[in-house]
Amino acid sequence: MRQVYVAGVGMTLFAKQPARTLKDLAAEAVSGALQDAGVEVREVQACYFANAVGGSITGQEMVAGQVLLRPLGLQGIPVFNVENACASASSAFHLAWQAVGAGLCEVALAVGAEKMTHADKARSFAAIGGSVDVETIPANLPSDHSFLMDLYAQAARNYMDASGATVEDFAAVVVKNQRHGMCNPLAQYGSDLSVADVLSSRLVVSPFTLLMCSPISDGAAAAVLVSPTVARRIGRTMRVAASAVRSAGEGIKVSELAAQAAYGMAGLGPRDIHCAEVHEAAASAELVLYEQLGFAPVGEGPALIGSGATRLGGALPVNTSGGLLARGHPIGATGLAQIHEAVRQASGRAGERQVEGARVTLAQNAGGWGDGDNLVSAVHIFVAD
Repeated sequence: MRQVYVAGVGMTLFAKQPARTLKDLAAEAVSGALQDAGVEVREVQACYFANAVGGSITGQEMVAGQVLLRPLGLQGIPVFNVENACASASSAFHLAWQAVGAGLCEVALAVGAEKMTHADKARSFAAIGGSVDVETIPANLPSDHSFLMDLYAQAARNYMDASGATVEDFAAVVVKNQRHGMCNPLAQYGSDLSVADVLSSRLVVSPFTLLMCSPISDGAAAAVLVSPTVARRIGRTMRVAASAVRSAGEGIKVSELAAQAAYGMAGLGPRDIHCAEVHEAAASAELVLYEQLGFAPVGEGPALIGSGATRLGGALPVNTSGGLLARGHPIGATGLAQIHEAVRQASGRAGERQVEGARVTLAQNAGGWGDGDNLVSAVHIFVAD
């Protein structure tokens, strides 16, 4: 495998955007990434298109990438459709990285696009429900209820028992990420909230209030990956130091497994990371991921959030984009939105949320749920050479 570089990234606003189509969202993200990279459409030799719930929400199945990208001139090249739950976009990026790293192409495009909003909210909840073993979903579940959130809530309660975490700790994650979202013009939400504000929002399922749960979102993100030769030509030095995707196994949590693989590939460790984007589909997950990624010892996630270290200005800012809770979570696009933030941070282009001195950044994206853990997790590490 040769070195692979990120030449450019692009992203739309994440929000409820009922008037916009998947084709429209994908076009904006791809055009932005190509412009950022200084690469022409005709130079792209392979494309990996991520989408998770398009078939359920829009009815577009099977050839989404070919259909949605054709108007942009992305024709006559291999286009692969990638579906891997909430880790779809990071999986698409991983496959594009493999293609360039193996020498199969010089320029590859990774795209993630998702529309989750629908006039019938039951359609949105049903689509999300496909990320678990559907044979385990209880019969007669209310159409406006997410079984996946029930599973997340049980995991959160288990974590509270094991670590001593409190609902106030979960609320602190929301407060931090909402404040970070205020600094991100592409984020769905961003507010100056208090812990009391978070705890007083509507209860969804104990211990989660509404603000502790990631929202329904529409949006797209994209990245252009290139070989060392192309990187030198266009003057890009953002190296993909690691790209690891793992599925759930036994004896170790899947995100810990992916992190170990990524750290080994990059020759780096948790202490080398300057800032990180992590997959907190529910607020409790951020504390768990602090531990699984090695940012805190087991059981010390609450202490880390309490220390202020993961806020902007802290020793290890996490979810500077606002995370899933504030930036939004259009399932098939989220992984590339995280990569968008990680790349911009490492290149010093994150605006008012820029982490001073950030040159080594990490993005962790997970998806699906079963047997008390995510079913897939991807960890990417970027280094500004």
